Amino acid sequence: MAAKLVVGNWKMNGLGAALDEARAVASGLGATSARVGLCPPATLVERMARALAGTPVLVGGQDCRAEVSGAFTGDVSAEMLADAGAALVILGHSERRAGYGETDALVAAKVEAALRAGLEPIVCVGETLAEREAGRALAVVTGQVRGSLPAALAGRAFSLAYEPVWAIGTGLTPTIAQIEEVHAAVRAELVSVLGPAGARAPILYGGSVKPSNAAEILSAAEVGGALVGGASLKAQDFLGILAGA
Repeated sequence: MAAKLVVGNWKMNGLGAALDEARAVASGLGATSARVGLCPPATLVERMARALAGTPVLVGGQDCRAEVSGAFTGDVSAEMLADAGAALVILGHSERRAGYGETDALVAAKVEAALRAGLEPIVCVGETLAEREAGRALAVVTGQVRGSLPAALAGRAFSLAYEPVWAIGTGLTPTIAQIEEVHAAVRAELVSVLGPAGARAPILYGGSVKPSNAAEILSAAEVGGALVGGASLKAQDFLGILAGA
């Protein structure tokens, strides 16, 4: 079986002192077989990359601009992230889609930018509570997969993260059966879009993952890892999740 990929998304949290938590993660990994990543805010990417140099922990960004450079005040390009020491980048997170109006087409353009810069993209998809209650969860998620993944991904390292929007930061978690149903549909869509390459990409689960439920979620069919939010801010919690991988 391929190694699980477990990535912490710090979102807009963390000052310089928080690098101690990242160092604690690296020192506490032990013999885990999982690939591990941390995606801090942009202000910490370079410092975290330096702090974790020589450890197995990958550092990533939380978003990037599609363009290489230009008059885009406040934005960060994929090349800038790579230059700062990032290896990964999260794209299409539900908070970006909902709060900034990011479309599937824009996410696909950002994925191409990540590949251009040599970053491994983590592409996020997921449905809202209203969409799930309307019976549209699978249609919404597979539509996002189809629209957000450019053909250029074939043969390149990437992962897809399924994050039910209604479970992010709420403490609510889908049943294992619900997770497996969506992951199976995502896998079928990945193969449809990318062919054999779509059969190999890990599908991460994200949405209120914590030490108490990580082992059960990570053992579910077609769950190739986890994208962890709040529980990744403290090394003890994140290491507890990794123990289940």
